[in-house]
Amino acid sequence: MVIGKPQWLCLAMGTLALVGCSAQQRIQAETLAAKTLISDSDEEQLGQQVKQELEQNQHVRYIQDPAITGYVQNVGNRVFQFASKERPNLHWQLQVIDDPKTVNAFATPGAYVYVYSGLLLAADNEAELAGVLAHESGHVVAHHTARNLIDAYGLQAITALALGKNPSLLAQIAASIAANGTLLAHSRSDENEADEYGARYSSMAGYDPRGLVTFFQKLQAKEGKTSQVMAWLSDHPATPDRIAHITRFIAEHNLSGSDLGAERLAPIKQRLASSH
Repeated sequence: MVIGKPQWLCLAMGTLALVGCSAQQRIQAETLAAKTLISDSDEEQLGQQVKQELEQNQHVRYIQDPAITGYVQNVGNRVFQFASKERPNLHWQLQVIDDPKTVNAFATPGAYVYVYSGLLLAADNEAELAGVLAHESGHVVAHHTARNLIDAYGLQAITALALGKNPSLLAQIAASIAANGTLLAHSRSDENEADEYGARYSSMAGYDPRGLVTFFQKLQAKEGKTSQVMAWLSDHPATPDRIAHITRFIAEHNLSGSDLGAERLAPIKQRLASSH
């Protein structure tokens, strides 16, 4: 029997309503509900609205230097090609935010990925940058923000949104994401899953998958010892357990790759440094 959308929705709602269901069962039910209720086109629309909020109300500025943006886009394309196979209906977009003091990157619904110039300056090589971008694409592939929408607003509100009965909620959600990134704050299990995507996609692209590990280790060492705002570290705490999890995942899945690309990142960092 083929189960249609209403039946999938009933199953998801029923599972979410279960008292005492395990955390894993709830995650699976929320993921099913997110996939059912929030279509790719809905995510695209939300991502576009978040982008407008960032530009118009948060006054985010982007790097305009084509040498820098082209370089970052090329790195992104190498890892996004694998993410796009799992979510082929999304159009991956990458922006470089002009803020050298902020070490951060984030992804919003609809496959919009943002990286701060401060993260480029903090990375030692291209493999670290690729690992971060692959990590962020993992959040999109795994529907993490869509799941967070259900957690934050409830199944009933998201159902109404999906049915077109609450159009103002979309603008409210976009403004909330742009203003404080609340829905982009992921759970530990979500971060571990995105780390696995980060290691896997970067390895598939030929990069050393340990780039994400070395980036974590560097930020952890710098925490509290630098004036830079280590936003990516604070939003994604690089605990020893988490670093061990990535390292173990790489070993267990025999992930390999030798491309570090330090020589390609170095002139980009020089170009960024000279522009400020």
